[in-house]
Amino acid sequence: MTEPERLTPEQLRTLFLFEALDDDQLAWLAERGRVVEYPAGATIHAEGAPATCFFVLLSGTMAMSGRVQGGEIELFRSDYYGSYTGAFDAYLGERRSQVYSGTARAITDCRLFELPAADFGRAVREWFPMATHLLEGRSIQGQAATDTLARHERLVALGTVTAGLTHELNNPVAALTSASARLRDMLAEMREKIGMIVRSELPPDQLEVIADLAGQALEQRRQAPKLSPLEASDREDELASWLEDHDVTGAWEVAPTLVAAGVDVQWLQQLSEAVPPPHLDVGLSYPVRALESDSLLDEITDAAERISGLLASAKQYSQMDRAPLQSVDVHDGLDATLTMFGHKFGDDIEVVREYDRTLPKISAFPGELNQVWTNLIHNAVDAMQGHGTLTVRTRAVGGDRLMVEVGDTGPGVPEDIRTRVFEPFFTTKEVGKGTGLGLDIAWRIVVGRHDGEIRLESEPGNTWFQVVLPLQQP
Repeated sequence: MTEPERLTPEQLRTLFLFEALDDDQLAWLAERGRVVEYPAGATIHAEGAPATCFFVLLSGTMAMSGRVQGGEIELFRSDYYGSYTGAFDAYLGERRSQVYSGTARAITDCRLFELPAADFGRAVREWFPMATHLLEGRSIQGQAATDTLARHERLVALGTVTAGLTHELNNPVAALTSASARLRDMLAEMREKIGMIVRSELPPDQLEVIADLAGQALEQRRQAPKLSPLEASDREDELASWLEDHDVTGAWEVAPTLVAAGVDVQWLQQLSEAVPPPHLDVGLSYPVRALESDSLLDEITDAAERISGLLASAKQYSQMDRAPLQSVDVHDGLDATLTMFGHKFGDDIEVVREYDRTLPKISAFPGELNQVWTNLIHNAVDAMQGHGTLTVRTRAVGGDRLMVEVGDTGPGVPEDIRTRVFEPFFTTKEVGKGTGLGLDIAWRIVVGRHDGEIRLESEPGNTWFQVVLPLQQP
């Protein structure tokens, strides 16, 4: 096996990074390091890969790039003798996962001094203990601050969802409470009307007709066609006039209930033939109260179903009682998130869903994806400031990926900051309204957790965040 090329202590001293080391330290580095060569275009180290080495440039030109908006952007390039890259945090040892923070590539043929990360970390710790403590403190405190703000961002998102759910639940709960109270009163009135019918001493055949016609009206109500306001008004006028002509008390209050149930003059005529005046008013009271009670029961059922649907959406959004990685339909998470944000849209934000329902399920962490949808939708709503169109679109990309797009008609993202929107702590919101971590968290979830891409396309009145996800996780 060919012995690797190594630098002498004297050669190492010419590198500014090592110029202040003593002879023993230089000899130690010379013994453990080696010279490596990379042809033009080769990757020296890749972002996110285990950081195994520290590199110092001896000759050639190399470039450092970072992942931004699902792609890569070149951060800098250097041909300076002694430029370094690689395992910067090796001095932390096992206290932090060691991965490369960026990607380094050889622009031209490069020669580099390569030192194993473990040896580099040991040298820094043992030779510069005070500097190590300072760097370690700065690194750990910075990470702690990032984690604290990230937790705060999640709590804010949770608070937003909780407020949204509370707001959305308020309407059906209020409807349920109101309908229940009205139904209680209605049942009391029905008992009173039944007492009046009993006291009227109507013959059994007339009582039977009243019961049959009430049953017909209840069945007919289920299939009653929807009427326009004008049609309903005309029919109410017709029925109210007929009722007044037959001396029915409260004709204009009874008519809307009968029209909503699809009752017509022919039905009233049948009732009047079986129960003629003066008992028509009493005979009509039971069918009317039965129709009103049935209508209230429908309101109660609708409100209960709405509450059940909201709770189902909340469960889908939070992914309670579900395995982290699973096969999911992205539309379920999108719909759940839109439901949670329903209170923020108001009357002047139109929500457009352009879903490709033929898309297959994907292998993903749905709870984390819902956090991505939350951040993107929340930003879109904020950008429009209460007026505009929010569009959520899904489509296939190639044969093995799908795209989720969240678009808004807000003012757009200025060109000079588009490359920074995914940076941690960068925000365009006013002080106190954003931590600058929402899109950073979204980027980490999409790119880091799902091996996907997230990018931004923006111009005034047409801004799109695009999330590309693989159908299967590696």
